[in-house]
Amino acid sequence: MKRRLTFEVVAVLVATVALLIFSMRHGAALAKPTTHAVSIENMQFQPEVVTASSGDTIVWTNKDLFPHTVTSTSGDFDSREIKPGDSWTYRVSKAGDLAYICSIHPTMKATLNVKAK
Repeated sequence: MKRRLTFEVVAVLVATVALLIFSMRHGAALAKPTTHAVSIENMQFQPEVVTASSGDTIVWTNKDLFPHTVTSTSGDFDSREIKPGDSWTYRVSKAGDLAYICSIHPTMKATLNVKAK
C-alpha cells in the first residue's frame, strides 16, 4: 500500500510539472493581441521604435499640420497619405525588424520590432 501511494504521488507530480512546462512554452501563444500607438508629430514618429508581437495592432495618428505616410522600406505595408487628424491601423503578422519611413518626408524613419508568438 505504501509503495502504491508513493507511485501515485510521483505520477501526480510528474503530470503537474509537465503541465507547467507546457503552459510556459505555449502561454505566449495564448496572450491577447496588444494595440500600440504611434504619434506622427513634429516630423517624427514617436516612439521611433515599437516592439510588438505577431498579431498585435499598430495605430499611427497624424498630429502634424500636413499629411504623412507610413511606408515599409521592404514593401510590407503602405498607409498611403494620412491627413492631419487621421490615423491608420496595421496588424503585424510577420516577425522581424520592419523599417518604415514617411514617403513624403523620407528623413522620417522608424522601426517595428516584431517578435513571433
